[in-house]
Amino acid sequence: MKSIRHNDGILDAARDCVLAYGVRRTTLTDVARRAGVSRMTLYRHWPDVRTLVADLMTREWVRVVAELDMSDPVRAVVAGVRGLRAHPLWRRIVEVDPELLLPYLLDRRGATHEAVLEVLERGFGDACRARAVLLVAQSFLLSAPTMLGPVTMDDLDTELAALLEGYLDRRESR
Repeated sequence: MKSIRHNDGILDAARDCVLAYGVRRTTLTDVARRAGVSRMTLYRHWPDVRTLVADLMTREWVRVVAELDMSDPVRAVVAGVRGLRAHPLWRRIVEVDPELLLPYLLDRRGATHEAVLEVLERGFGDACRARAVLLVAQSFLLSAPTMLGPVTMDDLDTELAALLEGYLDRRESR
């Protein structure tokens, strides 16, 4: 990942563009104009909008995870799922450009996955357990909205907590 610390203004401009237009309709020209930099400045760091948006997603979603209190890992995971689900960038991408997420679901882990796994491994003390929890949390993040009807999102989040507690209790009793 590029050194995004020095590029917060550009990433902020990219976020504003994606929120306004979606990923497919955002151009590097739009981002450069909004950030007050030249297109060449952007091209020195990012070859295209998708690469810029990947760094943006990492920055935004790692911020959500970094704020979690891992002293209660189950509560932290549920809060993380809720936080990501409510995040404006997440919502916009899911609504307008969901295909952008497919490589991260089917082909490879991204920088955000790596950052989340690092936090979960510290919280759970086990790499395999952290990965299992991430897979479950990811399914609740992505698919829970399709299961609404007689149940609410709060109901499903309660079930996520119950699943995680049961899994973790079972793993610790081995």
